[in-house]
Amino acid sequence: MILVTGGAGFIGANFTLDWLAATGEPVVNLDKLTYSGNLGNLAPIRGDARHAFVRGDIGDRAVVAELLARHRPRAVLNFAAETHVDRSIHGPDAFVRTNVLGTFELLEAVRAHWTALPGGERDAFRFLHVSTDEVYGTLGPDDPPFSETTAFAPNSPYSASKASSDHFVRAYRHTYGLPTVTTNCSNNYGPRQFPEKLVPLMIANALAGKPLPVYGDGQQVRDWLYVSDHCAAIRAVLERGRPGETYNVGGNAEMKNLDVVHELCAVLARERPGRDYASLVTFVKDRPGHDRRYAIDARKIERELGWRPTETFATGLAKTVRWYLDNGAWLSAIQTREYQSWISLQYETTA
Repeated sequence: MILVTGGAGFIGANFTLDWLAATGEPVVNLDKLTYSGNLGNLAPIRGDARHAFVRGDIGDRAVVAELLARHRPRAVLNFAAETHVDRSIHGPDAFVRTNVLGTFELLEAVRAHWTALPGGERDAFRFLHVSTDEVYGTLGPDDPPFSETTAFAPNSPYSASKASSDHFVRAYRHTYGLPTVTTNCSNNYGPRQFPEKLVPLMIANALAGKPLPVYGDGQQVRDWLYVSDHCAAIRAVLERGRPGETYNVGGNAEMKNLDVVHELCAVLARERPGRDYASLVTFVKDRPGHDRRYAIDARKIERELGWRPTETFATGLAKTVRWYLDNGAWLSAIQTREYQSWISLQYETTA
């Protein structure tokens, strides 16, 4: 079996669902269930004997050690993280606690467990750390995409905390020999994403007839990766990736934020006609220090592991919109008072 941390969040939950469907191998799932952790994400496997959920913090070394001793997983996959740049600007403390100190505590528990394993289990064990392209900083319009050798230059408290966690993972490989692999992915989208991120926020607001808030001029560029493609990449890295290596994972889909919003409006117009969704676009004050462009060079993972995305942005977005339309109860349950207060705080000022 494997141990997944942060497995009730967006990417972690999708990975857990896809993993069980693709492999059938049991999963122990550790999640703190903060605001974006949601057991509703795991509803399709409720009662599945192959899945054991444990509420807990990666920063609690004793909890992690007990799970490792009891279940003896062959791999630990670390999805647990605070991930939203905007929240990190308003309150960086939680990002340092989870992404830096939490990763350190997790690594210490895993190192102690791995050191005590017998030879065969020890050789086969893996620690896979899931990270972001934001650790590389920002790109100019004509700069080449980020490669695995691009120097780190994080520009937000979020990306700085993730860069720190990446460095700790690398150090534990170099110093202790822990068999680690790291993935740095581009912007994910898809089912079950907490609606503070661009795509689900726009879907939720458009369906409610609310303004679609676009930062600044909307010309910021991101590489968009459908979450199931990301999950397939992680499975490939776990199976065939080389310890000590980093693999960039991208969707080959660079898009300006404003173009993403307009494309989403077009999909909604086809799926749920009767409203001029594009008329809801509203430009708001840009976020502080907003990175202008991210782009991923994913040739290494394709060359070495044979992975490439199967979804285009158009096909992935259509699947995403359809999921939200078909899962209104999930979306309604997410949109709590805390969520509404956050949205009001973040987008109240127009440009």
